[in-house]
Amino acid sequence: MAFSFWGGIHPHDNKQYTRDLHVQQFPAADTLVVSMSQHIGVPCEPLVKKNDPVKKGQKIGDNTGLCVPVHSPVSGTVKAVEARPHSSGVTVMSVVIQNDHQDTLCEDIRPRTQEEVDALSAQELISIIREAGIVGMGGASFPTHVKLSGGIGKIDTIIVNAGECEPYITADDRLCREMPRELISGIQIIMRILGLSEAHIGIEDNKPEAIRALKANVADSGVIVDILPAKYPQGAEKQLIQAITGRQVPSGGLPAEVGCAVINAATCKAIHDAVYEGMPLIQRIVTVSGDILMEPKNLLVPIGTSYNDLLEACGHSERPYKVLCGGPMMGVAQFDLSVSTVKACNAITILGKKNRFTVNDPHCIRCGKCIDVCPMHLMPVLMYKALYSNEIEEMNQTHLMDCCECGCCAYNCPAGVPLVLAFRSGKQKLRDAAMAAKK
Repeated sequence: MAFSFWGGIHPHDNKQYTRDLHVQQFPAADTLVVSMSQHIGVPCEPLVKKNDPVKKGQKIGDNTGLCVPVHSPVSGTVKAVEARPHSSGVTVMSVVIQNDHQDTLCEDIRPRTQEEVDALSAQELISIIREAGIVGMGGASFPTHVKLSGGIGKIDTIIVNAGECEPYITADDRLCREMPRELISGIQIIMRILGLSEAHIGIEDNKPEAIRALKANVADSGVIVDILPAKYPQGAEKQLIQAITGRQVPSGGLPAEVGCAVINAATCKAIHDAVYEGMPLIQRIVTVSGDILMEPKNLLVPIGTSYNDLLEACGHSERPYKVLCGGPMMGVAQFDLSVSTVKACNAITILGKKNRFTVNDPHCIRCGKCIDVCPMHLMPVLMYKALYSNEIEEMNQTHLMDCCECGCCAYNCPAGVPLVLAFRSGKQKLRDAAMAAKK
């Protein structure tokens, strides 16, 4: 049974640019920049130095604690180990690799037979997932092995997120259509780890071909395809849980508190690749789309590929007004197109000047339209007032930290108030205040 969630919006999906385009392998560039910070947690420490030779799939960064390793997407030579721009807007330590175009595989990489996979314990599977550097590939980038190991004995419902509700993005749609067997294989590995016999794939009803491909491959797998009405932000973790199970994650809580684990579809495919092929996460599907692109594409992109290389491959009819890592609702605007793709980058969206919607000196008119669409049951009008007044206690009382930054309020605001930007700033103020209180 499919439920619904409060609020939400129905923006133009603009998926017609790429929904019917097959995934193409993007050729690895001469130089790739692999960031040491591609997950939530402790950044990796480089394991290589300048002039070191590297092989495809070789581990080049790792650390202890909440961390997963990163691997070389190509074989070649380390050109530099230095700080480089990151798509998050900061500079981070990175390994710059000169590609030799030989694709020499690391000796540690080897496929496993079905018998070998069947003999693996849950902890061995988790270790393989960790060593493959797998993270949440829908944007959160939380280390997957931590989510799975922490869910053993606590989780009764696995939900695979194939909703992909953001406009323009079709990477997971194409994954479901072109690689359903590998996707379902990855889900079955997760089911083994968590000791469950059933899992759910949540997918919106505007992806009929993907739904058919999934249903054709789920027989006797224990995987159920849940078809959900298209509504943004259907793919948000808490909203997807409510839509499929009817359960509501409490304020400040995590999905595990209501017995759920939500895993992105691309993450499941990466788990299959790691367990069966022995291949770490060194490439991913990226939708490169937008209203000014001459040839929008779905590309299988080596991690570390420059945005400039991807834009050049697609071409554009005018100077981009905005380039986003992600979609137009939650994507992060880029200040430097020399930044490289990371594991959580499912799309690069390029928008022209007709998408420039700015208002000089915007003022809230207290119409309440932001309240009508907030999927978190929040009151953005009061959150903004507290933030504008710099009232820390009021910000806490309005549950500002529960904002999922989906952008529904800003999309629906007739006054053009940059609400999401304001709330991100407010969250940082609350974190700073909390840190100051501890001292």
